[in-house]
Amino acid sequence: MAVAVAATLGLVSPGARSQPRQAPAQQPPPQQPSEISTIISGEASAAPRFAVPDFIASSTDAETVALAKTIGQVLWDDLNFERDFALIPRDIYSTIPAAKSFDDVPFDRWRELNADGVIVGTVQKTGTGVRVDVRLFNVRSRQSAFGKEYSGSAANPRLYAHTISDEIHQQQRALRGVARTKLTFASDRDGERMRGTVESRGVKEIYIADYDGENQRRVTTSRSLNITPTWSPDARSIAYTSYQKGAPNIYISNIYQGTRDDLTKDIAQSFLPSWSPDGTRLCFMSTRDGNAELYVVNRDGSNPRRLTNHPGADVSPTWSPSGTQIAFTSDRTGTPQIYLIGADGLGLQKVTSEAYADRPTWSPAPYNEIAFTARTGPGNDIKVIDLATRQLRQLTFGEGTNESPSWSPNGRHLAFMSTRSGKSQVFTMARDGRNLKQVTQGGNNSQPDWSK
Repeated sequence: MAVAVAATLGLVSPGARSQPRQAPAQQPPPQQPSEISTIISGEASAAPRFAVPDFIASSTDAETVALAKTIGQVLWDDLNFERDFALIPRDIYSTIPAAKSFDDVPFDRWRELNADGVIVGTVQKTGTGVRVDVRLFNVRSRQSAFGKEYSGSAANPRLYAHTISDEIHQQQRALRGVARTKLTFASDRDGERMRGTVESRGVKEIYIADYDGENQRRVTTSRSLNITPTWSPDARSIAYTSYQKGAPNIYISNIYQGTRDDLTKDIAQSFLPSWSPDGTRLCFMSTRDGNAELYVVNRDGSNPRRLTNHPGADVSPTWSPSGTQIAFTSDRTGTPQIYLIGADGLGLQKVTSEAYADRPTWSPAPYNEIAFTARTGPGNDIKVIDLATRQLRQLTFGEGTNESPSWSPNGRHLAFMSTRSGKSQVFTMARDGRNLKQVTQGGNNSQPDWSK
């Protein structure tokens, strides 16, 4: 049965995974509709063609109409991003009579556009917010393949669309979508200058945004150099490098609590934090013993353990999905290259043989790949190495310089920095290098990290 689950969607703090919260227990449970749950397929093994018209506003006031339109448009964009469905362009929907309810959907007219599925939603104001109902109909059978109800604040209509997209991808494709995920990055857009320094050094602050670049919010306000942000596995905290006390140290900003933890406590210089998959430890580079080595500490900064021991510089760690290995950059053989080492400090092996390789990022399971920055000429490009076969593929090809890749949590996309548009900006692309999208605009934005 296609169960209609009532979910309460509040205005979620930035950095949250935007998971819908269940309605309070004292409320009556939602009724279950009688539609049979089906997987909608396309013709001749093609991707199913979906239409997503504007949601139906239950009243004519401007706010409700705007909410309905926003949810429909954002949902189209979210579903289109994963490329698992063929989305029918919205500019041709004007030829189809708009439904006024779930009971008068013009299925015959949608079939004229070769639609396999049509998503119909309604938006209604409630006493404290808004209620959104949605159905995915199989156009041929006219049965509902997916149906849910959400209620909560009207302040963030995009969150309803993101949630619906992720749940349709899960139900129809057993795919974890990324619509509710976030990006974090460093930005100089505020044009501030660092306080208390002799030289006029520009300020960079840590920002977060939705996966598509919307809802950009500033996280740090220290008016110092804040760089290399990275999400905790639960997407509730961001670890980053800050020069606010002069020497670089690592801090953790806890998004929900509005608090900050000092991880490295001014012990020498520390850079480039990376979370373990379970969120209990972090690996980072530090000069506390003289050389630039990798260290592992607990989430609270306790029990520091040295991982590498070499006169060369060992930097830019990234954990394997199992938490048993760490990839990193080292210049121990001359030029910077990517290496692997066990989380116990054993099993060192060299992975790349590039002119220059840096900023590795380990893909999530089931992929077993590392994306990294490679020197390809006057600038850099993004390459990916398959760790099983050691085969390389290149994803960018000299359009500006391209650096700091970061995988999406489903391994189907990468965020990265590129200068192809002039200044440094954050872009996303599919794992095959296609579907390029620019997600930042103002100032210089770099070192993106994609929430889990």
